[in-house]
Amino acid sequence: MLDEIVVPDKEDTDTEVPREKIKLQFHWYLSIFFVIYYLSYVVAGIIFMTYIIIIFVPYVLLVDSLITIFTNLDSLMAFLALPLVIIISYLSRLFITSLITRIFWRFTEYRSPTKDGIIPRNINSKTANYYHIRSFMLKYGKNSFMKGVFPWLANFYFNFVGSGVIKRGSTLEESVVTDKNIEVGKNCYVGVNSALSSHFVEGVFGNIVFFKIILGENTTLGGFNNIAPGCELSDNSYLLPIAAATKHNKTKGNNYYFGMPLRRIFKKKTMDYLKVSEEDLERAEDLRVRQENEKLEKQNSGK
Repeated sequence: MLDEIVVPDKEDTDTEVPREKIKLQFHWYLSIFFVIYYLSYVVAGIIFMTYIIIIFVPYVLLVDSLITIFTNLDSLMAFLALPLVIIISYLSRLFITSLITRIFWRFTEYRSPTKDGIIPRNINSKTANYYHIRSFMLKYGKNSFMKGVFPWLANFYFNFVGSGVIKRGSTLEESVVTDKNIEVGKNCYVGVNSALSSHFVEGVFGNIVFFKIILGENTTLGGFNNIAPGCELSDNSYLLPIAAATKHNKTKGNNYYFGMPLRRIFKKKTMDYLKVSEEDLERAEDLRVRQENEKLEKQNSGK
């Protein structure tokens, strides 16, 4: 009897979904980073060292005695001006960082404009390449501002570069994202580690979901909130900590929201969560209305 010969099945590779080999583009990443990093320090260094060599050394370091620094007007002014020069040098570094990032950003927008939609990852895509470049170039300036001495200047950075629109009176705490394709209205607060994530990657190497996130006026994110692409939070939307919005979610506003995915929280739930009474909520609402009216009166009187 002949032995039975078992032939293994041939692996069917035709059904596999083709994946693009991601172009890491290290030459672009490194070039952009070093240009932004070194030029920003060169300008700040020139300002600082010019002051040190021309003014501080002869009028402060080379004086005959310590008493002369405080009795001679030129020496005293040179000594007291040092902190101001340090601040000016620091601010100049931030501005140059913003300026160079803006130039690179405008160039990439000219080559491949930012637009809402699904960016494919299984075909060669110029849109995906420039998306990654823009995401990378934005990070250094963002961290320089938000982790620096004047974090409130981050609003200027995003507006000046053109990655987003942050209107007057809004505060953005430090976050991993919250940096591009966002529009934040007046007097908003985005709490610590709250992510306005205008992009999601579906799977390990899946498509990139990229849609603008819009926050209406007086919107509050309490902390550790996650807002997905395409969401719109209407005016006076208050998100309790850890509340999260799924893609293309829209709130009606003028209410509190909680949970994952977020949903409206009614008065009784609010009272239980905050451990307050109905009278406390009424007083808080009266205070908010009074503050809004006072703000409107000031704006009208200013006109």
